[in-house]
Amino acid sequence: MGLALVRDLREHRVPLGAEEVAEFETEVLAGFVLARASAGLADSTIRNDTGHLDLVRGWFGRPPREMQPQDADAYFGRALRDARPSTRAGGAAALTVYFQFMELRHKAEICNLTGRVAGCTLDEMNRPRASVDPQLRVPLTGEEAKRPFAGWREELATCRKFAPAARNYAAERLEADVGLRVSEVRILDLDDVRWELSRLCTS
Repeated sequence: MGLALVRDLREHRVPLGAEEVAEFETEVLAGFVLARASAGLADSTIRNDTGHLDLVRGWFGRPPREMQPQDADAYFGRALRDARPSTRAGGAAALTVYFQFMELRHKAEICNLTGRVAGCTLDEMNRPRASVDPQLRVPLTGEEAKRPFAGWREELATCRKFAPAARNYAAERLEADVGLRVSEVRILDLDDVRWELSRLCTS
């Protein structure tokens, strides 16, 4: 059995100055963003997480890594008390994964530089839960679905620019009758319509 180098978390250097702390925080956040991108998360998801962290930092006035459980209690229990459940749950998820990143990548470094041991401030007692209320979407009746299309057909006869109006009408009918997504309809052109097969069949 070989010997391994062990880093003692109890040993730390002189606390950093304000400028050095800010630089260190920027490096940690940049590493967090890069790690989440490496994991395959969408840019919008990463921006959402960093947005939540920025809100926490703005409220707390100090780096999130210095938060204690009672600080998380105050943030989610008071500052975000009236926020939507999805907003509170999203903020909690972003803060949790950020602490996981710091513990996995920078726990010893943070302790050496600041004398603090990074640890998540959210637990089973104070972690916000997403709303469990069912989000029911009642589909339109046949008559309700026909009304907007009837109005759009009438507008085709009097619209100032027929081509864009006809295009929009055709796109909406494809979405309603065939079930195409908006992203799919956007890339269609006339060559994709196979009139010889069916009125509503596309390649």
